[in-house]
Amino acid sequence: MTFSPAETARETTPDIGVAARAERLKRVPDDKAMLRAVAELTRDLGTANPRIFWSDFLFSAFLGYAALAVAIVAAPLWLQLVAAAVSILALYRAGGFIHEVTHMKHSSVPGFRFGFNAVIGVPLLVPSYMYEGIHNLHHSRTRYGTDQDPEYLPLALMKPWTLPVFILVSILAPLALLFRNAVLAPLSLFIPPLRRLVVERYSGLVINPAFRRRPAEGEARRNWIWQETVASIWSIALLTGVFTGIIPLNAFLIFLAIVSAVAVLNQIRTLVAHLWENDGEPLSVTAQFLDSVNVPPPGLLPALWAPVGLRYHALHHLLPSVPYHALGEAHRRLSAELAPDSAYHNASYKGLPGLAYRLAKSTMVRGA
Repeated sequence: MTFSPAETARETTPDIGVAARAERLKRVPDDKAMLRAVAELTRDLGTANPRIFWSDFLFSAFLGYAALAVAIVAAPLWLQLVAAAVSILALYRAGGFIHEVTHMKHSSVPGFRFGFNAVIGVPLLVPSYMYEGIHNLHHSRTRYGTDQDPEYLPLALMKPWTLPVFILVSILAPLALLFRNAVLAPLSLFIPPLRRLVVERYSGLVINPAFRRRPAEGEARRNWIWQETVASIWSIALLTGVFTGIIPLNAFLIFLAIVSAVAVLNQIRTLVAHLWENDGEPLSVTAQFLDSVNVPPPGLLPALWAPVGLRYHALHHLLPSVPYHALGEAHRRLSAELAPDSAYHNASYKGLPGLAYRLAKSTMVRGA
């Protein structure tokens, strides 16, 4: 027995049970009317606007670093805390452009990859090569939600303890990245088995521990080499500065705390980017869409915790090449055009608390 996309979406509620929802998800056929409308109504939205990209990115980075400086030098604790909060949110937004770097046609915004890595990627230890060549696999029609997807775990089908662990590991991300760049990367140049391990296991922003990255080739390999080299030099210089006293330990710890908070915020956002209800089988495009999440207006908070178009994550899975600044318009057009029983409307949610509760409830039932 099969279900229409709309029927399946309506029945895919927490009350059914996550195992039943996973089975229904695998039987969702493609909503051809929705996919046709997506293609027809968004044809003019695929071009990135360099002015928006550069102004948004550079302002976010400037605000983030300025607030970081205030958090380091300001005396009153309340001012430090406010500055730290501003820095976290601004650097988080600036860091979110790594997603755009991965999808964009680089000729449309010349120099943006270099600008991202120079301003955010290398200083925050997340150069774009760690996402490029990885994230596009998550969008593969046959890989999504399988063990070959680097960015998917069936979290809704796992034990309750996996959720706090999923978040807690991100706290250590800055230390792990420093060790990777300052120690493992240089050593791996002289130890081939270690190099293979570094490439396969420690060169990608992934959440699937079973995923193994393949070595890059051609231009991707050249980008990888120069970015990794600069990131290693930066990491070694940063640690040397701390150990020699050139960089005050207090300033370094505040920097690490803010970068760690950015990583935790991103991990929380990742936790609600999907419903995580696929048990490893290939899904139709519509099923992938329904397993993903939009958090559209009127809610305002998603603009902070899901910036740079990430509040339209489900729509992004239908339109991966559309730049972040056009996704809002795409959503408005599709919401107005598609019938109320279209599967499109069933991927929209109100906010983070409800999504987190749904996921936690699924794991509790599963773990009982």
